[in-house]
Amino acid sequence: MIAITLIALAAGSASALMFASIVSGALISLVLFYLSPLPLMVTALGWGPLAATIGGIAAASGLGAMFGLPYCVAFALTVALPAWWLGHLALLGRPIATAAPATGTAPAAAPTLEWYPVGRILLWIAGLATLTTIAALLTLGTDAETITGTLRRGLLRILGPRDAASSGDVERWVAALSLIAPPAAAIVSMMTLTLNLWLSGKIAATSGRLHRPWPDLKSAELPPMTLVALSVAMAFCFIGGIAAMFAQIATTALMMAYAFTGFAVLHTLTLALKGRAIWLSCTYAIVVVFGWPVLAMIALGLADAVFGFRQRYLRGRQPPPLPVS
Repeated sequence: MIAITLIALAAGSASALMFASIVSGALISLVLFYLSPLPLMVTALGWGPLAATIGGIAAASGLGAMFGLPYCVAFALTVALPAWWLGHLALLGRPIATAAPATGTAPAAAPTLEWYPVGRILLWIAGLATLTTIAALLTLGTDAETITGTLRRGLLRILGPRDAASSGDVERWVAALSLIAPPAAAIVSMMTLTLNLWLSGKIAATSGRLHRPWPDLKSAELPPMTLVALSVAMAFCFIGGIAAMFAQIATTALMMAYAFTGFAVLHTLTLALKGRAIWLSCTYAIVVVFGWPVLAMIALGLADAVFGFRQRYLRGRQPPPLPVS
């Protein structure tokens, strides 16, 4: 227990330092800030969620003592809580009932575990990204006009015009950016949480500390009711006010979840393709460079949820049954 506590404190210290590096203003601090959940997630996957809890509490307490309560709350909500909960879900499993042996002399086999589905973890990531983004916006105000106005004033200080001739153009750009900033923040939170969980799983697996087999990511699919939740969130986007702003954040996060399942569909449908690695690498590069092609991945993920492309493709690849003599 002492060794686990020391590891937890070390992970919490590393995570807190990475989180607090943003105050330096250096460009590298932005990368460290987004990777701050990584040490706690590695601890959760390698030594259990309890170790991540100890490290998260120690890190949040230290940040609160040095920088004040807002840093403590921000770290706890955006770093410690997601790291602990996602690590807990990733290690969650239940035994599958197997048939009893024919004779009592056969040795008892180790129970087969059914691990928490990757698609449900992805849905939890979308939910956490939505909640943390909404919590961050509520620190700016309690209504849509106040939040948008605060964002606009902050962007004007950053992108303010240097001469009066360009003030009109800058104000129009700032007005547009203040409207898309909340959904964009949800996208960033969704991608960073997913990246941190994947990296922590790879690190734990490489070190031999991952207490579960590596999941088949290309089989990840969201629960069927996610489509209903997405439809409801999209409907609330048109009612106006702060409810519409929060609905836009939830819609964006769920669409990003379907984008990830769209990549899983692409990995499945290209199994028999020659030069598969090249085609997949080009697809990822195009999405990263241009951004907007992710809409095609969202459409692919939604289409698979409705029509079941992967199931049909895999059924078509199964060998025919052996003839019965």
